[in-house]
Amino acid sequence: MLNSMLLKPAIIILTVMSTVSGGMYFVKSQGADIMPIRYVRVEGVFQYMSREKIRSAINEQVMFGFFNVNLQHLRNAVSRLPWSDQVTVKRIWPDAIKVAVSEQHPVARWSDKKLINDDGEVFSPENMSEFNYLPLIHAPEGQQKKYLEIWKGLQLALQDENLVLSGLFVDDRLAWQLRLENDQTILLGREDQLKKMQRFLSTLDVLGDEIVQRMRVVDLRYPNGYAVAWKNGVEVIDWQQKMAELAAHKSKAVVKRPNNENRLINNG
Repeated sequence: MLNSMLLKPAIIILTVMSTVSGGMYFVKSQGADIMPIRYVRVEGVFQYMSREKIRSAINEQVMFGFFNVNLQHLRNAVSRLPWSDQVTVKRIWPDAIKVAVSEQHPVARWSDKKLINDDGEVFSPENMSEFNYLPLIHAPEGQQKKYLEIWKGLQLALQDENLVLSGLFVDDRLAWQLRLENDQTILLGREDQLKKMQRFLSTLDVLGDEIVQRMRVVDLRYPNGYAVAWKNGVEVIDWQQKMAELAAHKSKAVVKRPNNENRLINNG
């Protein structure tokens, strides 16, 4: 008798659970007919993306209904959009999907065909021509993060001297070349590039901004100095006076003036 009394509540609970489970299965099996998704909420601050494009990317998926829609598929569809960075997708009871998107923030161009963000990740927008104003980094593929950090350091060092870096180029031989906004080119070679750059920067205070702005190409591929090719139409510089000033300031670098300034410049 006692066992029979204990079994009755258990049977009732199992019956209720079975009914609920069966009801949920029925709702899910009916898909969008029973629980359609009526709203797609897109959250984020956008400069290059649009809410319409995000909704369009997931239109087919949301047709499966509230329970049957695959959230991972939604996330993947939005993540494939060129400007998409971080994406989260959630169900909002009873008939909505929330899509939160953070947008990519480019800091430079990568090899003419891509953009690179502050984390060293590259992506390919449709409208590359709109970003020609960004600095250009051209370096071996697969080393984006390394050369982005190098570019950041060079940019800061040059900014301290009122110079703006517009391009970093690393060729197949790993030789570096810099281009500045004032149309200057700096050749750094394959070895000790940062050390050579520091040596050059240490001489700028003595040379003065006026002389620095006259430089067209600075060749730092020398162990103890550098060569300069000048822009057209510049006045002759009194190098004896400048060398005396360098010695007086105990500069660690020596400015080397070649007999034929074009001989030391790689115009290729």
